[in-house]
Amino acid sequence: MGSARRTIRTMCPMNCHPTLCGMLVEVEDGHLVGVKGDPENPDSQGFLCIRGQASQEIIGNPKRLLFPMVRDRRTDDAWRRASWDETLELVVARMQTAGREAVGFWQGHGHFANNYGTRIASQLLRRFANFYGCQWWHPAMICWGLGGFGIGLTGPLETSTKEDMGAHANLILLWGANLASQPNTGRYLSAAKRRGAWIGTIDVRRTEAAAQSDEVFVIRPGTDAALALALMHVIVGEGLSDREFVDAHTVGFDRLAEHVRTYPLEQAARETGLAADRIVALARRYATTRPAMILLGGSSMHKGANGWQGARAVACLPALTGNLGVPGGGLGPRHGGASHGQALGNIAAAARRPPGRYIPNQMPRITGALRDGSVRVLFLLGTDMLSSFADAEHVAAGLARTDLVVTHDLFMNDTARRFADVVLPATAWLEELGCKSTNTHLYLMPKILDAPGEARSLTWILRELGRRLNLVDFFPWETDEGPIDAILDHPATDRATVAALRAEGGIRALRISHVAHPDRAFPTPSGKVEFYSERARSLGLPALPVYVPLPGSDRYPLSFRQGRTLTQFHAFYDHGQALPTLARADPEPKLWISPADAAARGLEDGAPIRIFNDRGEFRARAHVTDRIPSGTVWMRDGWTGLNRLTSGGPSIPDEAVDTFDFSAGQAAFDATVEVERAV
Repeated sequence: MGSARRTIRTMCPMNCHPTLCGMLVEVEDGHLVGVKGDPENPDSQGFLCIRGQASQEIIGNPKRLLFPMVRDRRTDDAWRRASWDETLELVVARMQTAGREAVGFWQGHGHFANNYGTRIASQLLRRFANFYGCQWWHPAMICWGLGGFGIGLTGPLETSTKEDMGAHANLILLWGANLASQPNTGRYLSAAKRRGAWIGTIDVRRTEAAAQSDEVFVIRPGTDAALALALMHVIVGEGLSDREFVDAHTVGFDRLAEHVRTYPLEQAARETGLAADRIVALARRYATTRPAMILLGGSSMHKGANGWQGARAVACLPALTGNLGVPGGGLGPRHGGASHGQALGNIAAAARRPPGRYIPNQMPRITGALRDGSVRVLFLLGTDMLSSFADAEHVAAGLARTDLVVTHDLFMNDTARRFADVVLPATAWLEELGCKSTNTHLYLMPKILDAPGEARSLTWILRELGRRLNLVDFFPWETDEGPIDAILDHPATDRATVAALRAEGGIRALRISHVAHPDRAFPTPSGKVEFYSERARSLGLPALPVYVPLPGSDRYPLSFRQGRTLTQFHAFYDHGQALPTLARADPEPKLWISPADAAARGLEDGAPIRIFNDRGEFRARAHVTDRIPSGTVWMRDGWTGLNRLTSGGPSIPDEAVDTFDFSAGQAAFDATVEVERAV
């Protein structure tokens, strides 16, 4: 008589920012049988994309890392299997030799597969770094932090929910927000459209969102601030602002008004590539349609030295038109955004951090610390650093100088192959306890399967390191439920616990407002929306939103941008190539290039190409499409070697990166390139 199948509720590990999807997992006799969408999940309602379907291929994958491995030299043939005791003793000895300030922890999105939104892994790692006194860098700097910085200077950091958008917004502007990153938003866009809402898309190409849009505005990369200033020029100049809201809830309107009046539409048209009459029509439509909501892009939109300035300028628009604190208005779901009231407990133990020489949460400074030897032991946890950091060859030069690189992951990746000395096998999302949070709900992720081989969780590894380093009280809890319960202990979760969530079927609604800033209180020094920001001025930044053109190049005339697709997310699972479904769907890098730019270079669709600039080169195939304008090229991010092309310079000063409780220290990622047929 065979054992009965069980169906267990959990969440998909393929996070999309801010889309998180429910998953039903079928198991039989301790083995995974299949996965499918959870129709009772209030966020995803049964949806599960190709990545979610492919996640079952992680379990039982022959490429999985199953045992600790070490090597004495960085060659492919030098790896040998080691015990956990030998491996951890080696790591601790190297940490002690280097000294605590020369040890660094860099954590990637791969460690958030079962705790995105609750930040369990991030808080535990930060707690360890505070007890030990070593380097820890905020993971937001690789993703949405730079955009959040710009929004925060203006003020409206809270986001309204997708449910509020679907029910109440009469105008929705998808500004750099791609539905490949927000598939769960799609049904609410459709609901709004059925009500008669007007939907517009602003992006550097015709993304998946174009199919949902009434009008698409394709702009040149890095000109978001130019467009936002032009919209404000029209709104102020034609008296379309909401003066009652402006007078009561903002600072610096007169200075902003004077500033934008001197910004000619003709200049904005030249910079953005949009006709002036289209800019005027969009401004009038946005200002006169109430309520109106803007969904601002997350990571890809802000990959540029002036990316934060676009977010700063766009965030002025809802305040200028009185669209804050009202149903259907403000800023909608975005990467890293939180709804009003959404919060968690904190176990990071910042007070335990000893004085020390700490490297700022600034990507270029981390690269520099590797290159100058300030960091000698580096832990790379759930990340492929070479595919995540800009100016990858400088990063590689720094990694080559380290005494010890430790990788903790499910699969080998580029950085591990080239530079790791120790590889530690990680647990997958079904093999450890976790908990996720969306902007509206909390979800338990139970441990369902035993880990294969000798795979261990981050929690287990940190506890073992803490014990060997005598970090008393680092882990005062008896079980893995302890830190989760401590983080969930907040009024926003109604003091949730793992046990309570388990008893409730794994789902609990958060105590939040679906409308952002309903109290019209903003996290600025004045408590108001700041069109003019003294805080920005004190940081050496412009006090008013400005547009700074990105540098061009005669030698490299094509502006390069990267982003996401529904088939992939960064470089996870060895660029997706470790999972057969994703490898088939997206087997090789393809560069979007316009028919005119392709013809000028003698390229046809599918041609092998070389993309290059002064920093390096990258090989791909041409994807010739009229969905991208001349002068711009685009590729999905995460491919091996792609970031050889991108700039690793700072986007904001070191003093500014920790203005908020997230890091904004992302490198510029700017790149202008040339393309030619590969030989």
